[in-house]
Amino acid sequence: MSLVTYPLTEEQQMLKDLCRQIAEEKIRPVSRELDEKEEFPTEIIKTMAQSDLFGITIPEQYGGMGGGLLDLVIATEEISRVDGGVAASYAASFLGMIPILLFGTEDQKKKYLPAIASGKKLCAFAITEPEAGSDASAVKTNAKKDKDGYILNGTKHFITNAGDADIYTIIAATDKTKGARGMSAFIVEKGTKGLDFGKKEEKLGIRASSTREIIFSDAKVSKENLLGGREGIGFIATMKTFDQSRPGVAAQAVGIAQGALEAATQYAHTRVQFGQPISSFQGIQWMLADMATKVEAARSLVYSTAAMVDRGEKDVAGASAIAKLFASDVAMEVSTDAVQIFGGFGYMRDYPVEKFMRDAKITQIYEGTNQIQKNIIALNLIKKYAK
Repeated sequence: MSLVTYPLTEEQQMLKDLCRQIAEEKIRPVSRELDEKEEFPTEIIKTMAQSDLFGITIPEQYGGMGGGLLDLVIATEEISRVDGGVAASYAASFLGMIPILLFGTEDQKKKYLPAIASGKKLCAFAITEPEAGSDASAVKTNAKKDKDGYILNGTKHFITNAGDADIYTIIAATDKTKGARGMSAFIVEKGTKGLDFGKKEEKLGIRASSTREIIFSDAKVSKENLLGGREGIGFIATMKTFDQSRPGVAAQAVGIAQGALEAATQYAHTRVQFGQPISSFQGIQWMLADMATKVEAARSLVYSTAAMVDRGEKDVAGASAIAKLFASDVAMEVSTDAVQIFGGFGYMRDYPVEKFMRDAKITQIYEGTNQIQKNIIALNLIKKYAK
């Protein structure tokens, strides 16, 4: 449990309690099995959908709960506290949904958001390619215009929820001569002719989530599925999406760190060496104190950044990058220290902390590596003060 009290509303506290209940009762009993089998958490996703967790940030007029980003990070954190892989599957649907909410036409919102909000259809976001990772503007997947719409060709990889999602927000080049300004976004439905999926990747961590290639071979998409009804907004849609999704990754990291901290604290209290619990040794106490301090600092930063987005502040890129950078580094540090406190047992799969450590690593990599986050932070800092 957190040592710091946060000013949550009654509804947010109820949401937090609900997500914790689902995590403890539905996820924890099967977490290890899902990880070992690399199995998508279909039944858990259904439970989340029945609890309206997929509609948290979607406005009420589109079937959602009308909540804010802070609500989503609270939910993501609680799920991640038990299983980062299940949390990745859950949060990735919001990642695919955000561009539709921010840039979609009214017809697109009415068509897709209610199904996403109900959890009947999962969503995914696809920009990453073999040669377009940190360099998001290097997308080679192309969309050529024809009389009825667009023809998509190319390959996306490392796409979370690929194959399991029903709705995909795809970034493709409509005019390569314009670079980033020639990128557009498309809403593509599973089952579209010419849309296929590669093999399911075997990953170090978050193994309950699906990660696959998306392959386009003359896939025809109607002009009504061009996001926002206009070309050239793909790059800005991606950047604005990441401004809101990176606090979600940070929340995932906080949850993983919290889970590792709790496990390490409980273990230290019961593990006896030299005739006393190891929690009585100052060296262990100081490790736990440092871990707890970092987790609380990361949580405060994530909540504050989410609140900035909810207030409608325009310039949140720097804050989102700081939250993602700090929280993910904390998750890696805390989970590694938890393994150390467990000693040899921490290295064994019979105990939970090795999984926290494996799950933590990806938070430093996806949705922009932490080196990219430092670039974003520095550029925003220079822009603000070097006038």
